[in-house]
Amino acid sequence: MNHNTPLSPRPPHHLSTGAGRRVLTHAQLRAHGVSAAKASEQCRPGGPWLHLLPGVVLLHPGPPTSEERLHAVLLYAARERTAGVPSVPVQPGTESPPPSAYGEAMITGLAALTLHGFPSAPPLPSLEAFDVLVPRLRRLRSTGCARIVRTPDLPVPEQVTGLPVAPVPRALADAVAGLQDAGTVRRLLTEAVRGGFCDPAAVVRELTAAKLLNRPHVVDAVDSLLAEGRTLAESRLYRMVRDHGLPDPCWNVDLRLPGGPRLGGVDAYWPEHAVAVELDTRAPRPGRRPDDEAEWSEYARRRDHLERLGITVVHITPRKLRDAAEQQAAVVRTALIASADRDPSAYVVVLPR
Repeated sequence: MNHNTPLSPRPPHHLSTGAGRRVLTHAQLRAHGVSAAKASEQCRPGGPWLHLLPGVVLLHPGPPTSEERLHAVLLYAARERTAGVPSVPVQPGTESPPPSAYGEAMITGLAALTLHGFPSAPPLPSLEAFDVLVPRLRRLRSTGCARIVRTPDLPVPEQVTGLPVAPVPRALADAVAGLQDAGTVRRLLTEAVRGGFCDPAAVVRELTAAKLLNRPHVVDAVDSLLAEGRTLAESRLYRMVRDHGLPDPCWNVDLRLPGGPRLGGVDAYWPEHAVAVELDTRAPRPGRRPDDEAEWSEYARRRDHLERLGITVVHITPRKLRDAAEQQAAVVRTALIASADRDPSAYVVVLPR
């Protein structure tokens, strides 16, 4: 038997026994040979089943587990989209439905952060409702344990414990939208960066898109987030130099022309090679556009000035440090080796920053 083989009608009690998944839509029940009338009879007060959400049935009298509630809100959010499509019967012993059973719906908000493993996210049983992300034009309303969140641009979901879950930056933005406590917001944003779940820039982009940066407690949390991201990136840069056997540089210094203007600060500098490393931690800041032209122009002008003086500037992003430290170390090593073949650089003064 394969997943395309229809099941013969079987008694309703078969569905509520064994290891099979115990949350089904009316369409899936019909695929099992259970008519709408029979399902309604089973869900009467005192009956063996329970109407958990509109069109979604719990195949025992309750209370539902957190896993069953998660399946239920996803099936509820997907049911209109799949109402006219023949459903794939759920085979006995199958714990989770195929991803297609959920359509485009995905878990987001605090429940998604819990599934992603955030230490301070609340446990699933403590959440009265789960946020579920759907396309903006879906005709759905929040009800029971399902809280509908609409978006014109759905992200690509991640599979966590077999469930479609919004990526961390999007889940964070949806969680922050419903939080008023500054400490909780700051703690979640900090954990996102410190725990390596995502980069600060990705979080700020989602908060900007959600128009949340007009809330003072969110702005304060973003400032802490960016500081946290900078500190973490510096720590990874130190580790990259140490672990990959690069010579020790001058750390976190200002460069100046003798008796002249300040050239700017760099995160690492090898004076004998005239090679500098600069962490590119630029991110959209509250109150400014993500593509702030003035900031980018100043950034490019400073780099060009150093290059004209014969100083090679290697730009490294926090993400590359996190995901490809060995590759970035090779780039720096190549720049150090190539310095022997370059013309001598201008003399610059190196000062602690």
